[in-house]
Amino acid sequence: MRSFDIAATGMQAQQTNVDVTSHNLANMTTTGYKAQRAEFQDLIYQNLRRAGSNSSDVGTIVPTGVQVGLGVKTGAIYRNTEQGTVKATEGPLDVALQGKGYFQVELPDGQIAYTRNGAFKLSPDGEIVTMDGFIVQPAMGVPDDAVDISISASGVVEVMLAGEIEPVEVGQFELANFINPPGLQAIGDNMFTETPASGDPLLGIAAEEGFGTILQGYLENSNVNPVTEITNMIVAQRAYEMNSKVITASDEMLQALVQSA
Repeated sequence: MRSFDIAATGMQAQQTNVDVTSHNLANMTTTGYKAQRAEFQDLIYQNLRRAGSNSSDVGTIVPTGVQVGLGVKTGAIYRNTEQGTVKATEGPLDVALQGKGYFQVELPDGQIAYTRNGAFKLSPDGEIVTMDGFIVQPAMGVPDDAVDISISASGVVEVMLAGEIEPVEVGQFELANFINPPGLQAIGDNMFTETPASGDPLLGIAAEEGFGTILQGYLENSNVNPVTEITNMIVAQRAYEMNSKVITASDEMLQALVQSA
């Protein structure tokens, strides 16, 4: 009976749905996290009678045919890149992006990764780094005698040195944007790498056309909506239960067939 396999694909699809939803809920408080959504496609169809085929010798054709679907599959897991709310932290190296763009980070192997998590720190050498110690690009050094750090909306980093009146510029954040941000590959630690689907990075400065602005002393919250996620969880659970009932019903039908044989 096809219904066994069809219902099994439905249960697997809803399990994926629950997995994605639980991942979103687990990252409700992850800085810069973007919620994901499972998307599904129907599987191939078995043609028992093909539409458009001849039904007689005089040229009449079958108007609709007979097709039996064979279930469902996961087509994609889409990442929602909408802006999350921002929260004040008062940290001098906490920066949030309002609008499009990603910060650039150099990984230990030299590859460039991209992140929306602006919870930056200072390394022992005075460089601006991520929580894992990866250097934010372009590299910027803060002198040991700096008493204050200021970051403008366009990403210019200035420091006030002890005994000085005027601030000193030490660098500027350079942002990256992509034609298709959902095509980026997540590698964990709030970071992404480019793929052929995302396209090449488009580099620019904050507050320029096509890029957002930078807020010092703020961090971007996750854009997960807990009400939506709980609703999705309930829907997925009910769909899973209904598919399991299809398997139970199919089993009872087979039992009745065997008993009557």
